[in-house]
Amino acid sequence: MKVEFKWRRRILRALFVLGLLGVAGWFVLPFAVSLPAGLREVPAASPILLDRHGTPILHLTLPDSTRSRPAVAEEIPADLIACTLAAEDKRFYGHGGIDLLATLRAGRDLIAKRRIVSGASTITQQLIKITSPPAARSPLTKIREALAARRLEMTWSKRRILTAYLNHLDYGNLRIGAAEAARFYFQKPLADLSLGECALLSGLPLSPSRLNPIRHPQRAIIRRNTVLKRLAAAENPPGARIAAALAEPLGLRPLRESTTAPWLASQSQISNLKSQIPTTLDLPLQRDFEAIVREETTRLRDANLRHAAVVAIHNPTGEILALVSSADWNDPRGGQLNGALTPRSPGSTLKPFTYLLAMERNHRLPSSILADVPTPFRTEQGLDLPENYDRTYRGPVTLRTALACSLNVPALRELNALGGPKPLHELLERLGISTLGTDSTVHGLGLTLGNAPVRLLELTNAYATLARQGRHFPPILFPSKFDVGRSIFDVRSAWLIADILSDSTARSPSFQPGGPLDLPFRCAVKTGTSSDFRDNWCIGFTPEFTVGVWAGNFEQQPMKGLSGIAGAGPVFNRAMLRLHRDRQPVWFKQPAGIVNITIDPRNGKLAAADSKPAVGDLAPTDHLPPAATPADYDADGKALLDPTFAEWFASRHNVRRNDLAMNPGEPTPEPLRIISPANNATFLLDPEIPSGSDKLRPVTNLPGTARWQSDTLRIEPATPEPIIHLTAGTHIVTATDPATGVTHTLTLRVKSL
Repeated sequence: MKVEFKWRRRILRALFVLGLLGVAGWFVLPFAVSLPAGLREVPAASPILLDRHGTPILHLTLPDSTRSRPAVAEEIPADLIACTLAAEDKRFYGHGGIDLLATLRAGRDLIAKRRIVSGASTITQQLIKITSPPAARSPLTKIREALAARRLEMTWSKRRILTAYLNHLDYGNLRIGAAEAARFYFQKPLADLSLGECALLSGLPLSPSRLNPIRHPQRAIIRRNTVLKRLAAAENPPGARIAAALAEPLGLRPLRESTTAPWLASQSQISNLKSQIPTTLDLPLQRDFEAIVREETTRLRDANLRHAAVVAIHNPTGEILALVSSADWNDPRGGQLNGALTPRSPGSTLKPFTYLLAMERNHRLPSSILADVPTPFRTEQGLDLPENYDRTYRGPVTLRTALACSLNVPALRELNALGGPKPLHELLERLGISTLGTDSTVHGLGLTLGNAPVRLLELTNAYATLARQGRHFPPILFPSKFDVGRSIFDVRSAWLIADILSDSTARSPSFQPGGPLDLPFRCAVKTGTSSDFRDNWCIGFTPEFTVGVWAGNFEQQPMKGLSGIAGAGPVFNRAMLRLHRDRQPVWFKQPAGIVNITIDPRNGKLAAADSKPAVGDLAPTDHLPPAATPADYDADGKALLDPTFAEWFASRHNVRRNDLAMNPGEPTPEPLRIISPANNATFLLDPEIPSGSDKLRPVTNLPGTARWQSDTLRIEPATPEPIIHLTAGTHIVTATDPATGVTHTLTLRVKSL
């Protein structure tokens, strides 16, 4: 008896120890394992880009390329919870994180079948797994996850565990969380899901790729029905509901991510991800602009125009209301390039800033007479004789006409009179043009004709600065504190440039009235066309809005003869009409210090209102043009020209002999400059070159004006400049300006081969 009692005590003691160990293992040991760091964080929501009214534009992906939208417990419907438990863990509410019955069953099946037949992981264990860093699947890993699940069950409520689980689950197609899955597959919030839809979603996490309902709808339906049958066995819901859910068609409505403003996803400002990111874009306007670009590029496809970009800026704030990057984002030939940010040659769209500088630095007026005459310029490559777009020269023109008709030669002459390209280069940089480089001499005088690449967004904002009467601040895409900016040029100069660019009468000789530049309201506008028709531009503004359009091909293929007015112009026209559809257009008030004047357009001088010809113009009160006098005309009433126009007057380009005449006694308004040859130039005489190679024709800015002389070289009189006969040796040649008596001396070195 004593022995039997002793054994009984030992058994009881052993059972007690085992019980203590079991209790310790169940309640204490789990706290030796830490919970995953990812579990403590609510899953990051995929950032949503919003328009200015709070309407979603684009759902971005997270850094791992997934999309997620966590839900709170109150959003999760009871049907989704019931289906999830039926699919994954029917005893969820009855276990403490580890389902011992399921574990014993899985162990029995493993021994009997010698392979894994069924799993035993609970929802809590799965939550630990999917929130932990990736780890090799081993018994040690399973034990750690089981202990962590026990700890979680002792510290979190079942509701919190379920909510976290449903927010972390992978439902396929890179959609994380039940709310995001409902949005993607059915375009519904969780609360609107049917029982069949809840069952479908609950079945997907088992194998998201194999059960993908978009690619494998039958597999998904079979899995859904399996979940519904488990639900029926577990909860015994009304049979009619189960039957209806089993008979329910798949009803997928896969979400097509918006293609509106697809370029937004690449903006560097959104790298600091937030759940909702407001932008300044107006979504309805953005969609309409994209439709306009698609329609107009399709219309001009036969002219080899495939892409266009548009920017619309709200002038008072600098906010970007719409930005179209290309005509077709999916075009393999560069469709995903952003035409608003890609530097391209801007053509004549830089000319207004040249004339603005001429007004501010050289006191030019809209009525100032400029010379549109053949004018050679010395470049690093040699002599350049620029032409206008129509390959003709108009002689004396007002600055208003030169800018409105986009004449090349007067713009080059004005930039040259400003001292070269540096002033324009500096102004453009102050206006935010960032693509010019640091050396202003690289582009030369051609900068005013657009031989330097610029970005559409930057140039559009430069025009917005004109619309703001000289006040400059950067364009804004993401709302920020308003920048009052800084004044870059005079209000009156900006207003006069705007007046010229909105003058449809002044531009009518070059731009046919009734075209896309003529809107039913007043609008300042300038076009540009680059060499070989590779780029079309049209940029303009009203007081409230500035619109910039680029049209062309990203792979640099030229269009078939499309100018800015024909290519970019129609897009600009429709964009401006759309912007002002619900807004009454206005125009700038005439600033103080500007008065209306009447001038003779042949010489730019003040004229009587009833004189002929006479036109109205504008000028600052402190800088009026001089009044015309009888000395400005010949006996027949023709306006007299100074020697600057002598060569043009005698050329085929002069079609104005009925109202113009030369005044040989009048001094030239600019000093004599020798353009060629350069001082200390060296010439080589090659006897194998045909005769005439020893003849040098000098070039000046005043053809036929200078008196040439040399003691060692024969100078033969000719028109418009004499011929210098070269011989070997070092020679001194002089050119004297008869108007001023100033003499220019050149040293020429001539060698024989």
